[in-house]
Amino acid sequence: MIHLPRRSPALVGLPLLAVTLLLLTSSSWLPASTPALPPGSLAPSARERMIARQVGSTLEESHFSRTKIDDRMSSRIMDKYLDALDGQRSYLLATDIAEFEPQRMRFDDMIRTGDIEPAYAMFARFQQRNRERIRYAISLLEREPDFSIDERFEFDREHTPWAKSAAELDELWRKRVKNDAIALLLAGKNWAEARDVLRTRYERVLKRVDQIKPEEVFETVMNAYARTFDPHSSYFSPRNSEEYKIQMSLNYEGIGASLQLVDEYVTIMNLIEGGPAAVAGTLSVKDRITAVGQGTAGPMTDVVGWRIDDVVQLIRGKGNTVVRLQILPVGAVPGSPEKTLQFTRGKVTLEAQAARKTLRTSKRDGRELKVAVINVPGFYSDYDAARAGDENYRSTTNDVRRLLDEARKEKIDGLVLDLRANGGGFLPEAQSLTGLFIDKGPVVQVAFANGEKEVLDDTVKGTAYDGPLVVLVDRFSASASEIFAGAIQDYHRGVIVGQRTFGKGTVQNLLPMSRWSSRPVNGQLTVTIGKFYRVTGESTQHRGVEPDVALASPISLKDVGESALDDALPWDRIQSAAFSADRSHDVDLTSLVAAENRRQTTDADYRWLVQDIDAITKLRNQKSLSLNLEQRRNERTSLEAERLARENARRSAHGLAPLKASTEKSDDDTADDAPAAADKPAAADKATADRKSPETLPDVQLDQAVEVVGDLVTGAASVPNAKSGKSAK
Repeated sequence: MIHLPRRSPALVGLPLLAVTLLLLTSSSWLPASTPALPPGSLAPSARERMIARQVGSTLEESHFSRTKIDDRMSSRIMDKYLDALDGQRSYLLATDIAEFEPQRMRFDDMIRTGDIEPAYAMFARFQQRNRERIRYAISLLEREPDFSIDERFEFDREHTPWAKSAAELDELWRKRVKNDAIALLLAGKNWAEARDVLRTRYERVLKRVDQIKPEEVFETVMNAYARTFDPHSSYFSPRNSEEYKIQMSLNYEGIGASLQLVDEYVTIMNLIEGGPAAVAGTLSVKDRITAVGQGTAGPMTDVVGWRIDDVVQLIRGKGNTVVRLQILPVGAVPGSPEKTLQFTRGKVTLEAQAARKTLRTSKRDGRELKVAVINVPGFYSDYDAARAGDENYRSTTNDVRRLLDEARKEKIDGLVLDLRANGGGFLPEAQSLTGLFIDKGPVVQVAFANGEKEVLDDTVKGTAYDGPLVVLVDRFSASASEIFAGAIQDYHRGVIVGQRTFGKGTVQNLLPMSRWSSRPVNGQLTVTIGKFYRVTGESTQHRGVEPDVALASPISLKDVGESALDDALPWDRIQSAAFSADRSHDVDLTSLVAAENRRQTTDADYRWLVQDIDAITKLRNQKSLSLNLEQRRNERTSLEAERLARENARRSAHGLAPLKASTEKSDDDTADDAPAAADKPAAADKATADRKSPETLPDVQLDQAVEVVGDLVTGAASVPNAKSGKSAK
């Protein structure tokens, strides 16, 4: 099965890959150091010891890498475990780490034998340190900080040495509490109000430290082990296995977003095409949820520092009811203006996820070229209808074929297939969709750990479209999308335009840990069992698919994608499959890229996109914050003024009324967030554009893709006397 590439998401109202629901604040998980468990602390059950042995042997025997559990892996498991414990190094002391060190070479033995008590002892120490820190934070609220002092808070501590003393942590937490207070003051609260919000927040975190269950500790230990193999292998506790079943059955309503706990913020990691959030077009990937409200009015519940599953429960609810989210936008530092968004809960239906077509034009030499744009949000199939013999069952291939038939009748000159934000889906659909554009031949190769290799061929007779083709991709195009884009590129059938894709080229299998029960009473294990390879023999893993024509994108290649994940399997290659490239569609890529580069230098919308990206990158690179309230206020005012100026310049160029403030909403409800929506998936952008509001600004990347089609149609980059021929790169 092809899983969507997201790191440990909990899902809200949609069927994606559900993994563990992480806990607590920025460092939410385990610690303690001595092998002996303190009295009254959590301890593994006999069943969990047995499951640990089973998880250990299953991964060792079934994982694609065939990695053996040894001392070298043991050290990496401990590092993963400490990252889960205290990734920002804000709780544990260097002396704690020194106490843990004798366990470094024992984690392999713990997993193999099931004697995992030392890991629970580490967790007990973490609970102790967590209580100490939160109680200290609460004590700091007795006095209002001096907000006129010039000092800075270093919030990115991932590579900072462990604190040598409690006094060093006290100073860190003094600044952290002061920064939390400044964020609330900049949001319009006075000190008394900010103090009350923070006290409630910290007391809630303190309470949750004591509510952690042994099952949650066990799940974290197992995931520290599983993710040492690769980031897509993971363990689901029995509770989260049942949660996964509920999500897959769509038995509840939500907003159509996957969430992950990042530091103390529940963060948007993905929007599902057709879900309420994607359709609204106002929520962005990497937005952080700070509060949740029920209904169209009323109080908002502060959720900073909450457990992710508790936030999920607030967001879920009955269909057609309203939920409000208070959002700290992507790229914004704490204290930046927050926004409140409103969504009507609903299910993500197959109809809402279906491929759809629009028509665009490209003006060339006084002629308007007609370009069809088919948005493919996922590789889906109505399996039950197909099994029942319905020849017209909904699927990506069937829907795209129908849209191509319509486009042909509309006498189009060219086609853009938009795969931005397409995270994958059914592998057979990637095969058959490719078959609509190539005559015959292999589509993808799959290699397994036992050395077996399978070549999956085109399953469609003939082709459904032979004209100029551009495939538009971005960093969120993954898995099955990469199989399709890679095949189109290898067969020379079309031009790939956009950003390097995600690089998720692995195959996962979901294995129950309960051999004698249909219910996942012992949890489930997701194991990477194979890798995908293009017909050329090159893997899509880690590197993704490189575009022929690159476009600027606010999505960070450094922060998003397989190469950004720890312990991702490497790129490699195998023997190529025998295939014939379609040389009749060959183009002079050098000329094509040169034409696009010229357009980019003269297109005003493209330049504004680049300016937005530069501003966002500057914010991303920030590692510390001023704790001088006046300076922070001035910095925010300056950033907002710059953003408003860029936004209004762009609006003016398109005949739209200027905004008076960056927080003012335009008719399309998105203009106040244009630069901040840095990692917004294209799915949400396209959903917004489809509403055809007079306020909708251009989709810059799609505009450029349409112009590349224009280049193909006019022959600006054609290769003379191109013929079909053999290719085995």
